[in-house]
Amino acid sequence: MATYTIASWLLEQEARALLTRLARVKPFALQETMVPAAAVSLTAQTAIERYLAKGRRELRGLVYDYLGWLHEPHRRNAQPAEAQRRFTFLRMRFNAVLTQFDIFADAMTQRSEHETGVWLAGLDVVAADALVLPGHYYKAPPVACYLDRGVGAAIRRARTRLPGGGENPVAIIRVPRERMVGSGIASSLVHEVGHQGSALLDLVNSLRPMLIGMQKKGGKEEIAWRLWERWISEILADFWSVARVGIASTMGLMGVVSLPRAFVFRINMDDPHPLPWMRVKLSCAIGHALYPHPQWNRLAELWESFYPRVGLDEKRENLIAILEATMPSFVSLLANHRPKALRGSSLIEALSVEERQPARLSAYYQSWRTVPARMRTAPPCLVFAVIGQTKADGKISPEEESNILSNLLTHWAVQRTLNTSAICAKRPVVRMTASVT
Repeated sequence: MATYTIASWLLEQEARALLTRLARVKPFALQETMVPAAAVSLTAQTAIERYLAKGRRELRGLVYDYLGWLHEPHRRNAQPAEAQRRFTFLRMRFNAVLTQFDIFADAMTQRSEHETGVWLAGLDVVAADALVLPGHYYKAPPVACYLDRGVGAAIRRARTRLPGGGENPVAIIRVPRERMVGSGIASSLVHEVGHQGSALLDLVNSLRPMLIGMQKKGGKEEIAWRLWERWISEILADFWSVARVGIASTMGLMGVVSLPRAFVFRINMDDPHPLPWMRVKLSCAIGHALYPHPQWNRLAELWESFYPRVGLDEKRENLIAILEATMPSFVSLLANHRPKALRGSSLIEALSVEERQPARLSAYYQSWRTVPARMRTAPPCLVFAVIGQTKADGKISPEEESNILSNLLTHWAVQRTLNTSAICAKRPVVRMTASVT
């Protein structure tokens, strides 16, 4: 009995200490110093705060239940090991709550950085625009962006499981800090948005049976179709990116995968990404299918000049040749795919690529040079597509590109804040009764 009393006292102290530390985990609204224009969208902020508050509330209840269990009279004959086992699970749950908090903190704390915070809010607007389809095929989740080192981007998709359990309420996109600010940021950002959009439309699962069917035909092309199936998730994200921002996507991709030659031609059958050399060639093929124009062949030839196939071993050379031979059929399959989620529309139709034709993008830029204010009223993804096309045409300098886009990111962030404030001003005041913790 004495042993259990000591164990019970010690574990009670530890459990109460958990409660004190949990009480110090405050809502972001009480601790972030960002200016209003740098804040994530009201929808995203509300979803994040509610999710985290729910986790803290549930954990607090579990701790109180545990303390009550410790003090039940008949527990005096219980073994210390059982009390310790229960506390261990409580502590694991506590750390899961903190892990989830830190996941969102990465996307929130940078909002306090001068200029960067507002630019991130502007990227939120771009991402939201990239996710919206004209046909209203799904309800788009809120999006929040943050920066990190490295050249690659990543996404923690909304409605996926978070560490420790629970469904992620917001799509969180990590974008490379080294791309701030230029049109290449759109390539990385919209690629990650493509992962979210593909998941909402269930494109991977709807395409995979078709790709497996192509493998069953056998022959030397079977290996190519097996690889297209293996890579389909990343390819769909690239497809989405090209469809939304045009040649800015492919040129941005070239920047990401411009690696030492050994890495560019490295084939890893377990990697969900196509080998970098083929990934750029495929992006050019997708661009040509969506927006027929000689520029795509020129860009593909430029890429080959950077990384000529001379000196490749026979096995690698043959595999690349088979992939190139099946690429037109594969791209056609993607563009004309009609999943159930699109209610009869094909991918190329749902993504509305008409406005991104090179000639139209060039015409937009000429119009905007005459009346610059028109650029501010255009959809953000269209603006990035226009700037990317203008860059590819050699009609804008890197300095001009960076200045234009940084100003626009700021404008979009401020405009969203003003729009949100105007909407909130028209709503009746709601009394808050729930605890902030």
